Amino acid sequence: MISKARRITPALTAVTGLAIAGLGLGTQAASATTDATARAHHQVTFSRSCAVPQQPGYLACNALHVTGGNTVSTHLAHAAAAADATVSGYGPGDIQSAYNLAAAAAANGAGETVAIVDAQDDPNAESDLAAYRSQFGLPACTSANGCFSKVDENGGTSYPSPDTGWAGEISLDLDMVSATCPNCTILLVEASTASTQDLGTAVNQAVAMGAKFVSNSYGGSESADEVSADSSYYNHPGVAITVSAGDSAYGVEYPAASPYVTAVGGTSLTKDSSDRGWSESVWGTSATEGTGSGCSAYESKPSWQTDSGCSNRTVADVSAVADPATGVAVYDTYGASGWQVYGGTSASAPIIAGVYALAGTPGAGTTPAADPYANTAALNDVTTGSNGDCGSYLCTAGPGYDGPTGLGTPNGTAAFTG
Repeated sequence: MISKARRITPALTAVTGLAIAGLGLGTQAASATTDATARAHHQVTFSRSCAVPQQPGYLACNALHVTGGNTVSTHLAHAAAAADATVSGYGPGDIQSAYNLAAAAAANGAGETVAIVDAQDDPNAESDLAAYRSQFGLPACTSANGCFSKVDENGGTSYPSPDTGWAGEISLDLDMVSATCPNCTILLVEASTASTQDLGTAVNQAVAMGAKFVSNSYGGSESADEVSADSSYYNHPGVAITVSAGDSAYGVEYPAASPYVTAVGGTSLTKDSSDRGWSESVWGTSATEGTGSGCSAYESKPSWQTDSGCSNRTVADVSAVADPATGVAVYDTYGASGWQVYGGTSASAPIIAGVYALAGTPGAGTTPAADPYANTAALNDVTTGSNGDCGSYLCTAGPGYDGPTGLGTPNGTAAFTG
């Protein structure tokens, strides 16, 4: 594949703040009636895959495991999948269709490495990934063929202790990168603990091993010490680093607030009869469940972000499916029994990392988070729904930029290259 050079952006200025715990022409808005109908039809129950940390300096994964209810159906594009009626949730065909990625997914991604950073170990990561990819007819991605590799936060094989909650997160991340960029190489870096320091060390390790795309599906409360974590772990010019915006509705998490990352919000994604074939609204289930968004308390506003209602860094930048009621199919056997449905912004962050990889290697010294702001016409503008009652665009969708969904969702890859 021929890599695409990205627009070179000026270096970001230093910001203050360590975490302790443009209107697109591709507008596709869900009507209130469609959204209400979808919600009535897809009532689900779900639980957080990872417990909320009880001590400062630790973060939680943003994976939501569906435990009951009527979820969406999987698009069984692969003939072998038709016999397996246990698979629910959106599959690769759905994700590629919804975000206009099918052609890019077939042609691009070879030679690109997407890194997944998570805490703890998933002993079944490679075998579960193989089962997911086989089910949907995706190319094999194994350690034997060089497509998949797993390392600890220092690049070795002294893996941390296993954890069933983080294993679900790992399966979700690996499957969403596979669904979005089937030809990409995948590097899983497992942090020793869910501390900001260990997860940040894992990010640095991923970049040191050559990954130009790093997905992070975790977060915690903001802190005035964020600036030290920004410079220590997330300031990697020429690397697209995606971070989930959070699952606790209106409010800002770190590291999504970092100006060096692409903050990824969440939507409800529904099939419809429009030209696109899909519609989206803000994922906002309740006052405490929904995509994160808002105005950072500590991070300075990057030069490429121009919304006027927040003088600091605004979350999010872009978005993708995250609503558990319109969740994605995941295969996980460590603490689970195989096919599961997951939601949360832990789904949207690796999807966006995969889209960046389909768009091509970032140019040296660039800030990939800025790219969508220069290419808003190549995004699906999400204009309905909210994740809180803040009284402004920071929690309510509308034409153009808004907090919960940012500039919108992918409509092909053009918005993710310079």
